[in-house]
Amino acid sequence: MSAEKLYIEKELSWLSFNERVLQEAADKSVPLIERIRFLGIFSNNLDEFYKVRFADVKRRILIDREHGGNSSYKHLLSKMQSKALKLNLEFEELYNELIKEMARRRIFLVNESQLDEFQEKWVKKYFRNEVIQHITPWLLNDEADMLQFLKDEYAYIAVELKQNDHSHYALIEIPTDHLPRFIMVPEQKGKQRKTIILLDNIIRYCLDDIFRGFFEYDELNGYAIKMTRDAEYDLSHEVEHSLLEQMSEGLSQRLTAMPVRFVYENAMPVAMLQFLCDKLKISNYDSLLPGGRYHNFKDFISFPNVGRDYLENKPLPPMKCADFSGFANNFDAIKQQDILLYYPYHTFEHITELVRQASFDPKVLSIKINIYRVAKDSKLMHSLIHAVMNGKQVTVVVELQARFDEEANIEWSRILTEAGVHVIFGAPGLKIHSKLLLISRKEDEEIVRYAHIGTGNFHEKTARIYTDFSLLTADPEITNEVRSVFGYIENPYRPVKFRHLIVSPRNSRSRLYELLDNEIANARANRKAAITLKVNNLVDRELCNKLYEASSAGVDIRMIIRGMCSLAPGIEGVSENIRIISIVDRFLEHPRVIITHNDGNPLVYISSADWMTRNIDHRIEVATPIRDERLKKRIIDLINIHFTDTVKARWIDKEMSNRYVSRGNRKKIRSQIAIYDYLKNVEKQTRKQKAIEVKDDENTR
Repeated sequence: MSAEKLYIEKELSWLSFNERVLQEAADKSVPLIERIRFLGIFSNNLDEFYKVRFADVKRRILIDREHGGNSSYKHLLSKMQSKALKLNLEFEELYNELIKEMARRRIFLVNESQLDEFQEKWVKKYFRNEVIQHITPWLLNDEADMLQFLKDEYAYIAVELKQNDHSHYALIEIPTDHLPRFIMVPEQKGKQRKTIILLDNIIRYCLDDIFRGFFEYDELNGYAIKMTRDAEYDLSHEVEHSLLEQMSEGLSQRLTAMPVRFVYENAMPVAMLQFLCDKLKISNYDSLLPGGRYHNFKDFISFPNVGRDYLENKPLPPMKCADFSGFANNFDAIKQQDILLYYPYHTFEHITELVRQASFDPKVLSIKINIYRVAKDSKLMHSLIHAVMNGKQVTVVVELQARFDEEANIEWSRILTEAGVHVIFGAPGLKIHSKLLLISRKEDEEIVRYAHIGTGNFHEKTARIYTDFSLLTADPEITNEVRSVFGYIENPYRPVKFRHLIVSPRNSRSRLYELLDNEIANARANRKAAITLKVNNLVDRELCNKLYEASSAGVDIRMIIRGMCSLAPGIEGVSENIRIISIVDRFLEHPRVIITHNDGNPLVYISSADWMTRNIDHRIEVATPIRDERLKKRIIDLINIHFTDTVKARWIDKEMSNRYVSRGNRKKIRSQIAIYDYLKNVEKQTRKQKAIEVKDDENTR
């Protein structure tokens, strides 16, 4: 069988994932404002696709051309462009449909030509008082270097100043870093409607106020444009450069990297489009896309709800974990038993509170943590600074190469260093993607360690919208190995062995093969064999091959994969025992979980690593076994709930059809809501049991 049939190109699979996001915007059962926000998520995802996936394929084509070869990637690039264009057309149709749907709810998103006289006066005044101070046009003469000027994260209005048959051009940046993108326009008394205008359209309406008195023109026209750059960068490898300096250099390089996509308003004159393309050196391998009036659509992720509450999702308040209740501090709770948190169903405040307590607890000697992404004004980071002030030894491993968070991490590194925190940047050539926290505490003349091993970042904001597991444990066999991981980060060339943790790149590949081989052996011995896997991405071909081998041996394989999937399920004799679903809903599915049947004694792991070559071989990642039978059962239950989903689950198949799982005559189950109800019941039962224990204790006295 050919490789083309065995493996799905990860880039096309990624676009298929984003199509599932677009399906949410199309789903009429989703509240209206949430549907609009899904358009923003789709757009933001597509931006990242061009910066990373599209740019990577383009680079490969250019490298092949440098070496005189005819690149095999050209055909892939063509398929990517075709699929992206199709999705963009669907996006535009959906956007227009949702604008009409809002109007039926008496919410109007208007452009500058749809204002009444009262609103026109208000917009003019708003422009004079709030906007014009942030506007400085950039004139596009022959010497103008657009590649240097245009920013990746911004939308622009390209202005045509026309006099007789001659045109001059200028650029205006939409100043969304100073002003809101969506602005409420007041209505005359008596009108029962809400009106929103984009900042872009206020600027379009007031173009004449910007240029009048400085330029001669007969006609003034504005057209939306946006450019996306290659997000990769080359780091200087000179010895005298620190990694911090190298990363700062790399970010500067990204700011001037070559474009990979140029989106323009489809009404733009041909001559103007050609001028801009020449200025930006748009090549045949770049994506040139006609679009509507609004670009940088990612801002729609924060589209305001100015209507009724039912137009957005009902809130699901995060729960407090009952395992912490009744204890003097969080350390006593963790020492009593392992604790499993599942965000955003549980509050992330349990983690920030643990670090806050550690920052002043006289028994705490040291805190070690590794940071990949953190919130802008992170409580956790401030607690680490307070810990230093209180005499604790604090070590923070900062991953400077966390894509699109490099600038924030560089800044945090400087703040922490200035505060006296021991900041390290890890091993050369290895991104640190593990989610570890280790607190050492002196209790009765002994050092007791408390560890956090998670699937997601220490990020207060994303913990409200990403689903992720955190294990908190004082199990010395696990905490000692977490300590060894921190030692490995500081000295990756020192020999180290892990018996319990699965650690990339030390033993992940061999341990994963071992888990799969065990199920293969059981299947061949006619014993029950099963593997359940939940990851964001599955693209490593060797792991795909091992899963094909397991399927061929008769192992029952179920997977939940949110994003890219290179494995093709349902191929006769190869993958007919593999079923894959994807869940796209109000929360972003993010945890990585491995469950093997293990001849009736299930093994359960949570992990920071996707099944991608980079995560297995080129990053520091950590998976931990769940050893507490109570928590093991809970994770299995939670994963099983996903497989009952009859509302948000789609089949992943080799055709990338994104078919919804058929409900048939089964009842509607939306797994994320069902999981919330399940955990709510768990917490209720735990509190009830604790109350009984307290009562029994009082009676005993």
